[in-house]
Amino acid sequence: MIISSSTRIFASPNRRLLCQTKFALSTLSFASPKTLDEILKTDMITGKTADEVSSLWMGYHADKEDTIGICCKGSEAKLVIERAAGHEFIIQPIFREDGFFNLVSQFQNPRYFLLCLLEDYQQNPSNANPLLTMSVFDDLHDSHGLGLVRGDVINKGISTEEANKVIQNLFEGYVNDDEFESVRSFNKQPEKFDVDDYISCQSQKWKAR
Repeated sequence: MIISSSTRIFASPNRRLLCQTKFALSTLSFASPKTLDEILKTDMITGKTADEVSSLWMGYHADKEDTIGICCKGSEAKLVIERAAGHEFIIQPIFREDGFFNLVSQFQNPRYFLLCLLEDYQQNPSNANPLLTMSVFDDLHDSHGLGLVRGDVINKGISTEEANKVIQNLFEGYVNDDEFESVRSFNKQPEKFDVDDYISCQSQKWKAR
């Protein structure tokens, strides 16, 4: 499927089909920076406070096209990585004026989330190209109590605004205990995953952002 800025309605994923989908780790390519030092050089943050590092991170990404920078607590970054290691998959809807379509997120150690179209993944996981990536860096947890998150838009059919919402919702899904129950269910008990309720909750969050 080709995605573009004019992509509109896709039906809510069939619950039975979703349960039957075999979500298994695949070798999706990852073209985004793989280490924090590739983005924020160590000598730039030596001797700086957490607030100063946060300002550097946000300022750097504010001037970059198709990239997103988010700051969080170091403990939150570590929690996301720990939880994702055992719960690698979750769907993330993108809502537009006339409907929505779903991405599926796949976590790859040690810190990367790759998101592709759910429909593409269901057809052939190995050929499903990432449209968006999220990297969670907990490198500064001990030194600054800080976590840094970066999003990279790979496909121009997804706007930076849409990508920002997806990344925030995905991140919160692993941090928030109540929301993580949906992630847990999706991975461990897919027959109990209530896709309609999940999409409804995601829609409310999307509108609130």
